[in-house]
Amino acid sequence: MKNELQLVLNQLDDIEYGFVDNNKNIYPDNLKNWNNNFSELYHLQSPEELIKNKYGVCWDQVELERFYLTEKNIESKSYFIIAYDNKQEPTHTFIVIKADKYYWLEHSWEPYRGIHEYNSLNKLLNDVKIKFEKSIKKQSIKDYKLAIYEYDKPKYNLSCIEFMDHCENGLKINV
Repeated sequence: MKNELQLVLNQLDDIEYGFVDNNKNIYPDNLKNWNNNFSELYHLQSPEELIKNKYGVCWDQVELERFYLTEKNIESKSYFIIAYDNKQEPTHTFIVIKADKYYWLEHSWEPYRGIHEYNSLNKLLNDVKIKFEKSIKKQSIKDYKLAIYEYDKPKYNLSCIEFMDHCENGLKINV
């Protein structure tokens, strides 16, 4: 299984972190202050758009991972983690595969890029939660409420708010 997942991950090698707006303008991660405009300019790309544009946030990259996994007949589930802080509300999406073990397939979150293996879904989700909390504390976010949702494949071209609503209408997970 790990070899098949590595092949999927390798297909994302030329995808960079950033986003593309509806006018096809590219906002690479190194562009200062793109977070200020993200909620107004973002739309969820289809896998085909992401392959063409080469820039996507985790939300886009998870859909491309789902696309490649589906091509290989590998079942996956997608998860959305959010820190409700009444300001930034940082989020992350990720893909989980259940086979002989549970696998967290990660491309967009560079420090954790790779395939992570766990004996249970609960251990996997707790590990992602701990890593996510460490990352938001580095952003000086102190007062927040954390939530994790399992969500279904969304429609493409959703706005930022529409995508978040889609995820938050999924199955809330208690971790």
